[in-house]
Amino acid sequence: MADFPYAIVGFDLDGTLLDTSRDLGVALNHALALAGRPPVPLEETRRHIGGGAAQMLRSALTESGGVDEDAFPGLQAKLIEFYGENIAHHTTLFPGGAAMMDALDERGVKIAIATNKAEGLAVKLFEELGLLHRFACVIGGDTLGRHRAKPRPDMLHEMVARCGGGRAAFVGDTTFDIGAAKAAAMPVVAVRFGFNDLPADDLGADAVIDHYDELVPTLERLASTAQSV
Repeated sequence: MADFPYAIVGFDLDGTLLDTSRDLGVALNHALALAGRPPVPLEETRRHIGGGAAQMLRSALTESGGVDEDAFPGLQAKLIEFYGENIAHHTTLFPGGAAMMDALDERGVKIAIATNKAEGLAVKLFEELGLLHRFACVIGGDTLGRHRAKPRPDMLHEMVARCGGGRAAFVGDTTFDIGAAKAAAMPVVAVRFGFNDLPADDLGADAVIDHYDELVPTLERLASTAQSV
């Protein structure tokens, strides 16, 4: 299995590797309550997720009456504080995620995370879920500075560097992820089960999957197609 075409496979976190929607939704509604705003139904949280906590909060506030810019930083801090204290009550891997990571491990692939979630929160979440040991590196939206977060390519370049270099692919669920991978000239797979800010087939990814049991063969097919062009 040593001939797998990618040395590194990177993943977005929220909506790609982990379904964090319920824990994020509870934290979002905590912040909205502090602002005197109505809650977002938890089953609708996904449409606000994708660009980090600030964008999630701003999206929900805009929808419910607008953003008080003076109060926003403090409200965002309260949201993050609450989320950090309640980060893994409902969060799980998406179906097939564990078996998929096992399959990549068997092929000698380094698995990495590049997320717009703050690095400290991402690390804490993986620690609480017992998954941190599975990743060669975890890069958050603040690791290089917010001005270098996705959809800029910087985080993906850093991911490859921290993994020791080599051919890499990325997996994500939003325009932030696909944009970053395209800017990094990296093949990218979108997941239909994520927090897609556009229909998955409209994100511009090189391939789209419905379940993680499709990822390994999809990456093999993408590499084969690229070599034949």
